[in-house]
Amino acid sequence: MVSDLHSGVEALVREVHPDDTLLLLGDLINIIDYGAMDGILVDVYGSQAVAEVVELRAQRRFDEARVAMQRRREGREEEIAARFQDLTREAYRRVAAVLPRRTYLILGNVDSPGIALEVLTECAPGVVLADGKVVDIEGLRVGFVGGGLPTPLGVAGEIAEEEYDAKLAALGEVDVICSHVPPDLPELTYDTVARRRERGSAGLLTYVRDYQPVRVFFGHIHQPLLSSTHVGRTHLMNAGYFRRTQRAVPLAL
Repeated sequence: MVSDLHSGVEALVREVHPDDTLLLLGDLINIIDYGAMDGILVDVYGSQAVAEVVELRAQRRFDEARVAMQRRREGREEEIAARFQDLTREAYRRVAAVLPRRTYLILGNVDSPGIALEVLTECAPGVVLADGKVVDIEGLRVGFVGGGLPTPLGVAGEIAEEEYDAKLAALGEVDVICSHVPPDLPELTYDTVARRRERGSAGLLTYVRDYQPVRVFFGHIHQPLLSSTHVGRTHLMNAGYFRRTQRAVPLAL
């Protein structure tokens, strides 16, 4: 199991065998790595422009960050949009090329759903786009619910909380839940490097309390205060920021 791949395809090839079953929990491509200051945004806008916007976002000055990005696009809107889409499509192609034959996949908040689904359908037709589905894996009923929840950033992979909750409710009772976002617990949603809480799902926390699945796996928080904890009998576990950890997590309970 892997979450937050962020284009770490070389490490994925080393860590996951082609005959393995891979559960991939979203954020497939690298839009921006704040530590290394690289990714598609840097390729499109340049490092200086992105650094300015990152600093404004870190200060929670989201409106000013949007204005700064708009200023960088002025007079080049079509060129920049085309360049961003081309790089995004190519990044998904690189991911699709290394996925094992048995891959169950959901998208995360920084994914671009339209391009991702187009490329995966074309280049990795055996991959199961598992969002909203229940799949029997090694005798376990595994339910998948993808997408990020709304934030001031308004990135492409965010969905309405009501949509997320409806997908979750439609799963019914399962043994394992695979989500991109964590349940809304402070110790699981606090990022120790960013020094703030990120968005978790209250609906997922309610599901856990009501149904007590054996495990809930998720990602999204790259440097969590806690990587795992329990609510009742349910083990809640962050699968990790794979681009940095380069380690997959076994499904075995």
